[in-house]
Amino acid sequence: MAEVFRNPKKGVHMRNMFLMTCIFFLFGCGLESVGTAASVGKLQADQAKQAKESMDKLKTNINAAMTEAEQSRKKAEEAANN
Repeated sequence: MAEVFRNPKKGVHMRNMFLMTCIFFLFGCGLESVGTAASVGKLQADQAKQAKESMDKLKTNINAAMTEAEQSRKKAEEAANN
């Protein structure tokens, strides 16, 4: 290792290799983070879409139940009047 400090050309080469290795690993970590963020974003978008679909289905069911209750009330009123 002391040789690296005595011979500047060898030291520059070793330093460059070390820096390139560090950059390579940091770049790899960055790509993983970007991929993870994209996956999380897609999952959240899918969950939001499913929640909206569930809410729409629930509204439809509530409206159908209210219509049926209104019809039953009208039939009961007609039966009571006759």
